Amino acid sequence: MLEAELFALFEHTADAAYSVSSDGEICSWNSAAERLFGYPAAEVLGRHIDDVFDAFDALGTDPLAGGLESASRQWSDVTGGIPSFDLDVRVRSGGRLWINVSTIVFDNSRTSRRLFVRLARDITHRRRKEQLFAQMLDVARHLVSLTDEASDHAPVEPLSDQERRILTLLARGGNPAAIARKLEISPQTLRNHLHHINRKLRTHNRLEAVTHAQRRGLID
Repeated sequence: MLEAELFALFEHTADAAYSVSSDGEICSWNSAAERLFGYPAAEVLGRHIDDVFDAFDALGTDPLAGGLESASRQWSDVTGGIPSFDLDVRVRSGGRLWINVSTIVFDNSRTSRRLFVRLARDITHRRRKEQLFAQMLDVARHLVSLTDEASDHAPVEPLSDQERRILTLLARGGNPAAIARKLEISPQTLRNHLHHINRKLRTHNRLEAVTHAQRRGLID
């Protein structure tokens, strides 16, 4: 496949698609990328992707948006590809948004050039919900520290390993749908686990359960 054919193919995806060379030069930029980021293709082609995006990852570090140098972008033998990752990027208006990025590695046998095709979608709303949940968790943890009695610290029944895993993922800001996928269980099974967790911890919702579990040292 020629690069021109590859770029034409990605005009037919709803995801914002752009490609970068190993040194980060932008080589293609589809219509969906123009709509999402606000930059017309003519304005970004040939520029370095980091200069355009001024990107930061979830840890607040300044990642290299092209190539394989960053550990979070390295090929995974488990998944058979480069794992998707989240970035906080700057758009043309000067605002910022969160995107989730998947990668397709394209090696052009004719030119020996390697391209990284990035497929991006807007996850700003999801990230804000996760941040809000984390803030609520901090508030709830503080309230529990003021009101929780030592006699309430022991759960009615011990938590199972799976229940501890669920609480740990919730404490890290994971949403139920993502947790169910990660643990390879159905949403209904996850709801059943949460019901059992609340019964065991004498709590009423997942936020309270996470807070009490952390205070009791049941999860990190």
